[in-house]
Amino acid sequence: MKIGDLVTRNSHNNDIVFTIIDIENNIYYLKGINVRLYADSEEDDLVSYDRKEDIEDEKTFQERLKEEHIDRNSEYFYLPGKILHIDGDNDYLNRCLNYYESLNIAAIGFSKKEDEIADEIYDLLEKYQPSILVITGHDAYYKKKGSYSDHDAYKNSDRFVEAVKEARRYESSHQKLIVIAGACQSNYEELIKAGANFASSPKRINIHALDPAIIASKMSLADINKEINLKEIIEHTKYGSDGIGGIITKGTMYMGYPR
Repeated sequence: MKIGDLVTRNSHNNDIVFTIIDIENNIYYLKGINVRLYADSEEDDLVSYDRKEDIEDEKTFQERLKEEHIDRNSEYFYLPGKILHIDGDNDYLNRCLNYYESLNIAAIGFSKKEDEIADEIYDLLEKYQPSILVITGHDAYYKKKGSYSDHDAYKNSDRFVEAVKEARRYESSHQKLIVIAGACQSNYEELIKAGANFASSPKRINIHALDPAIIASKMSLADINKEINLKEIIEHTKYGSDGIGGIITKGTMYMGYPR
C-alpha cells in the first residue's frame, strides 16, 4: 500500500473510506474521503477499497443534495446570504466551496489551522461582513480522557469555542450573524453556549465533510422574514440530529421584484 491509496479498517468493520496521506515507521496515517476524520493504523488492519462499492451510502446522499433550492422561473429575484467559511482542512474547504458555487451562493473560504482561527476571525469578519460564518476542520472526542463535559477530552473543541466567542465579540446577534461551528465529535453544548447557531456533534459522532456547508447553504437560501424549519434543515445533513443541532432563527435571503 502507498500514499494516495483508498483503504478501510478491519478493526472498525470497514465503515469509513480513507486515503493514505503518510507512512512512517510502518504506521499508516489516514484521512477520511467523506468524513472529517484523521486516523492511523498498522498495515495488517487495512484493506484496499474498491471504488465500485458504496459503504458510506454516498451516492444516496449526493442525490439528496441535488434538490433544487430556488425556483429559477420565478418572477422574483433572490439575494442569498453571503458565507465566510473557515476550515482547518484545505481539501474539505475546496469541496465546500464547490458546493456553494453549484448553488450560486456567494462564499469565500480560508484554510486555517484550528489553533489559528480565533486569532484571525475578527479581522476576516470585519473585512468580508458575511451573513453566515462556518468554523470547522478536524476534532475528536477521546472517551478515555473524560466525559462529554470534560474540556480535556477533545482535540480542538476549545479552539472552536474560542473562535465562536471572537465571532460573537464582532456581532452578538444570532440573527445578524449565523454561526455554524464544530467538526467530528465536537463539544456541541459548549459551542452552543459560546454563541453558535448550529454546532456538532450532539452524539459525538463523525460528520460528513459537507455537513457544515449544507447547513450554511440552507440558511443562505432561507427567507430572512421567516423562521426556519429547524428539524428539516438538520435532517438534510448526512447524519441528522446525531451529528448537528441548533437553534431556531430566521434565514438570510432577501427576495426582490421584478426579476
